[in-house]
Amino acid sequence: MKKLLMTMLFGTALVLAACGGDGDNGDSEETSSGEINAEKIVSNKCSSCHGGNLEGGMGPALENIGAELSKDQILTTIQEGKGNMPPNIIEGEEAEAVAKWLADKK
Repeated sequence: MKKLLMTMLFGTALVLAACGGDGDNGDSEETSSGEINAEKIVSNKCSSCHGGNLEGGMGPALENIGAELSKDQILTTIQEGKGNMPPNIIEGEEAEAVAKWLADKK
């Protein structure tokens, strides 16, 4: 029983650290002109599962996702989650910017 509990706690902590962390490493998620820096958001909140170069890992590769999904489909996935990806890791204008940035990956 203790083993199961420890496994569940460790697994939950790992998912929260990888996907649900606040991603605040001191780098701004806005450009100097005040625009949202989608690449920085992806680096902070998505790369732990999708890879540093979007090559995939625990989550699927996203390096050419724009060739498969539209911006709206990507946004829906961000908002609703899919598979092991929890919903709303990124929200609002940041989610819109990330969906647009990923849709350009072809």
